[in-house]
Amino acid sequence: MDVPKVDGWWRRASRSLLTPRCLICRERGCNGRDLCASCADRLPWNRIACLQCGLPMSAPGVCGDCLRDPPLLAETRAVFVYGFPLDRLVPRFKFHRDLAAGRLMADLMAGALASAPRPDALVPVPLHARRIRQRGYDQALELARPLAAALALPLRADLLQRIRATAAQSELDAGQRQRNLARAFAVADQAALPARVALVDDVMTTGATLAAAAHALRAAGVERVDAWVCARVP
Repeated sequence: MDVPKVDGWWRRASRSLLTPRCLICRERGCNGRDLCASCADRLPWNRIACLQCGLPMSAPGVCGDCLRDPPLLAETRAVFVYGFPLDRLVPRFKFHRDLAAGRLMADLMAGALASAPRPDALVPVPLHARRIRQRGYDQALELARPLAAALALPLRADLLQRIRATAAQSELDAGQRQRNLARAFAVADQAALPARVALVDDVMTTGATLAAAAHALRAAGVERVDAWVCARVP
């Protein structure tokens, strides 16, 4: 008599444990993701943006700043605007070792970027070795790895190196960010350069980090550098 009760309890417990839970509000996830329908509906998609810097705009095209001073990035695909509820996921992923949040972000990026022009390889924007030792992982690589797998693209995590330890960009203004990143990146292997790459990063604020990485790649001989980022700060 007790066996069916135990068996029924175990099935209910197993279903509860296996059911995805929203990483933002802890409600039941939907579509096999750790994201509920309500939070999914509130995601701040960056649907209309500058083609070159990803800045949100009211109409498609290129923003005035990029027209006046064209960036080295040929195109930027920023999937989201940095805002609620995405701003609950990014800090947990970036600073608190919540790799599940990173996997969810990569999954959402893959769906949005499936129709984007395909680069020859994805290149994560690397951290300096000292920062990796402190943090324990490189968040751009943790985004790029599942993104490359989902889109069947080569991953070239070996291509770009951060050769100079820099101050945290969040502590600096726009001008200081550019100076902080001068000569921070170098191309490790110039013998087998892909013609077109997409840099992968979590958040784009002023674009200084991506610009410095693009400068190193272009100087080494990469013909075109795009950026694929999870979120753009408006």
